[in-house]
Amino acid sequence: MKRLISTAGAAVMAASLLAQATKVDFEKDQAGALPAGWTATQTGSGFAKWTIEQDSTAPSGPNVLKQSGVAMYPVCFKNDANLKDGFVEVKFKSISGKEDQAGGVVWRLKDANNYYVARANALEDNVTIYHTINGRRTEKKRTNMKVAPNVWHTLRADFAGNHFTVTFDGKKAIEWDDETFKDAGKVGVWTKADSVTEFDDFSYFGK
Repeated sequence: MKRLISTAGAAVMAASLLAQATKVDFEKDQAGALPAGWTATQTGSGFAKWTIEQDSTAPSGPNVLKQSGVAMYPVCFKNDANLKDGFVEVKFKSISGKEDQAGGVVWRLKDANNYYVARANALEDNVTIYHTINGRRTEKKRTNMKVAPNVWHTLRADFAGNHFTVTFDGKKAIEWDDETFKDAGKVGVWTKADSVTEFDDFSYFGK
């Protein structure tokens, strides 16, 4: 009974936080350009390409943020979001990629080379959490989960102190503790290599 009450309480709290969250649906942004108030960058070599494009299947209107370049780790983050504790969530669709088909979220980002990242991969059917330090990404935990290509999924990371929880399509995928990045940082989205990935309904909340 206690477990049921705890689970119900957690669900209510999650719903409350989502209601208070800042949500970005990209509908006011210009097609072919970078969304206003975002920085497009990458970790490592290559050429990331972040643009607003249109997709009739998008969850909330046609506009999506699309990454269609090829780089080691393309990153795009919200300039005015500086969070230490809270959550970041996004809907994403993996379109193509021979080397990778990834969609991810980043948090406590200091710069293009230092951040936490959780990603789902449609080629590997798994969800993984990493830290990236001075441009070097290190895997910490992995869970096998079905990640269908060309389907919209929801990926979320909750972070409080040194504890992180990653959720994929409403199911808990990973829990992990780490002390690498303790200070507030930016939140955003991430892909890898030749992944062509679309993002929509980017949400975040915290302080």
